Amino acid sequence: MLSRMPHRNRFTTALLALTCTSSHNFSALCFGATSLHQSASTSVKASSALIRGSSNTARTAFVSNFYRGGATRMASSTTDEDTTTMAEVGDEPVDPQLVALREHLAKLELDVYLVPSDDPHLSEYVPDAYKRRAFLTNFHGSAGTAVVLPSEAMLWTDSRYFNEASLSLSSHWKLMKSGQPKVPSISKYVAELALDHYQETGKSLRVGMDPYVHSASFVKELEDAFEKSAATLSSDECKNESDKKIGTIDSSSPNLVDVIWGEDRPPVPTSPFRVHPLEYAGMSVQDKISKIHTEMKTKKATLSVFSTLDDVAYLFNMRAMGDVETCPVGIAYATIEEDAHEDSHVKVTLYCDSKKVQSEDVQQHLKEAGVTIAPYDDIVGDVKAHCEQDEKHNKVWIDKSRANYAICGVISAGQLIDSQNAITPLKACKNAAEMEGMRQAHIVDGAAMANFISWLEHAIVTEGRSVSEVEIDRVLTGERAKQPGFLEVSFPTIAGVASNGAIIHYSAKEDSELLKYMDITTPILIDSGGQYTYGTTDVTRTWHFGTPTPKFVDAYTRVLKGNIGVDTMVFPENTPGFVLDVFARKALWDNGMDYGHGTGHGVGAALNVHEGPHSISPRWANTESLKKGMVVSNEPGYYEDGNFGIRIENLIEISYVKPEHNEAKDDDDEDSKSTEKKFLKFDKLTMIPIQKSLIDVSLMTEAELDWLDEYHAIVFEKISPLLDAGSPAMEWLVKSCAKIDRSGK
Repeated sequence: MLSRMPHRNRFTTALLALTCTSSHNFSALCFGATSLHQSASTSVKASSALIRGSSNTARTAFVSNFYRGGATRMASSTTDEDTTTMAEVGDEPVDPQLVALREHLAKLELDVYLVPSDDPHLSEYVPDAYKRRAFLTNFHGSAGTAVVLPSEAMLWTDSRYFNEASLSLSSHWKLMKSGQPKVPSISKYVAELALDHYQETGKSLRVGMDPYVHSASFVKELEDAFEKSAATLSSDECKNESDKKIGTIDSSSPNLVDVIWGEDRPPVPTSPFRVHPLEYAGMSVQDKISKIHTEMKTKKATLSVFSTLDDVAYLFNMRAMGDVETCPVGIAYATIEEDAHEDSHVKVTLYCDSKKVQSEDVQQHLKEAGVTIAPYDDIVGDVKAHCEQDEKHNKVWIDKSRANYAICGVISAGQLIDSQNAITPLKACKNAAEMEGMRQAHIVDGAAMANFISWLEHAIVTEGRSVSEVEIDRVLTGERAKQPGFLEVSFPTIAGVASNGAIIHYSAKEDSELLKYMDITTPILIDSGGQYTYGTTDVTRTWHFGTPTPKFVDAYTRVLKGNIGVDTMVFPENTPGFVLDVFARKALWDNGMDYGHGTGHGVGAALNVHEGPHSISPRWANTESLKKGMVVSNEPGYYEDGNFGIRIENLIEISYVKPEHNEAKDDDDEDSKSTEKKFLKFDKLTMIPIQKSLIDVSLMTEAELDWLDEYHAIVFEKISPLLDAGSPAMEWLVKSCAKIDRSGK
């Protein structure tokens, strides 16, 4: 079990006595939640103000009056394979955010409250205004969900963040390591709680959530879990055999974390959109709308709803900077609605704050595409109105896994078309202009990296300096900023010296106790990228300018072998990414080693650095096949907690093996009728050398060494024209791209 105390006993001894309330009309709840997001009750504001403004002593007194669980607190004691277990200690400092949240749970008669990482668009990286889980837990990773009960608090996160979360969470939290054998999903865990609660009290477990920050697919998963658990009840355990409702989702209240955050919560950003030039977009807004409308007719959909920010940016050929750090997107929704009176016409609507579309260029751009601008908050009401306009014929196409519960909840089951939307494959499979922009971005990125690494090696080896992770991040970003078209980094730079390299998504901070300095004795893992007007980059290299241990060299070489194993794969059409994952891990598995993250993710073209729907991963549930024009990362790694981390990442594009297949147009009827089996391969995008001195050539095959020499020859050909002859960067590039010494074979 997940706790030392059985669920049933937890509820008997810990839960507050709760009274079930009658169910509410969902639409009313969504509109209520919308208005309640804007303001909170006087009593709620008062309690949040007390937490913000009082001293620690006063906060403790406030907590004591509310929290009746005694002086016992929970502290982290051991970390096993699946969870960070908790031990009882006394005199543990209180957690004011957690205590305040529990106060509101009691007032609203809620048994459980869920706080995900998401914003209303289910973004991976979210604006500061939506970093509610981080505010509540002090864990700042991009993935994780907090589950709060009156007597317990848990955080679910994936393997990328096990190390970081264990360092960030206070003793009041239990870390639940998603994907580990003994850790259930959140829906299964809550359903088990609901069953125990129902058996003890005869009442439904009331689960509170904000409908705008949970996907509709998650809510369905939770409801299904309730039903599955309820089916195990015997007739003697049911008060009413016809209604085994053991769990109820309550989304009627404002987001309770906002209530606690109060006036300190950052404002929702309103950064302006800019037009993304057609020379980089490769397809006009009108053409994109036409393609989507054609797909809508096939689906018999009268309305398509696009919720994710990169879908909206892609559709309208617009980008923004400032709404979401490192992501060139703006906060907005979009819909395409078929004209009820004119079959060939559609109404296209952009839902956003008016401040975002004030520039003349953007206004003209949208006008030419026939786009209507509507207030951001109108989206739920407009979708609801479309459904009610013709309940028999109107159908709404929306991907429930990528849209929030508030929107999907106003669409009846009979009107819902739940499937991958029409933008997803268009965006994933880059057109010729987008791919050319990606290639150019990687060339200038390679020049920036040559300038940076030549500086870093000189500082470490020649000057004998110890260079902080923060300085490394700053100098690297500065070199990228010198390149034409650079806008910002594509994600927060990961620069992890020694043991920090094992923290998958580590971020160096000047005042952090974790901050380390690189010198000749330590390795560093640097995962970084740039957003350029024409493309997006993402690259990881591991460097060591001293004498690495044999163990480090062995691990580095096996990681490199895995990278080459994926890069050199040839595979037939309709191959899903998980099929290739084993080739990245084989050399590691041969020595009893592995890594806990996926091998590859999609990357947007001048868009988000993480993009679906494809991936290369052991998670076989993603059956999306790899296709021509997709860009994917190739990043095997190896991590030893407390010691080092190694990762080698290149971005690669997918193309057909035969050139004539690449030249065929997507809508070529003759090509689609062909019975010839087509094969795909990877082409290199990243143009940055791999450190040869860290390679054990005795572990490498001749073919792998040939691959390395050929790769370095391409890198030199592409990058050297951008560097000054005789410069430190050029000298470093010449040395780094020279053929590897094979004398150790």
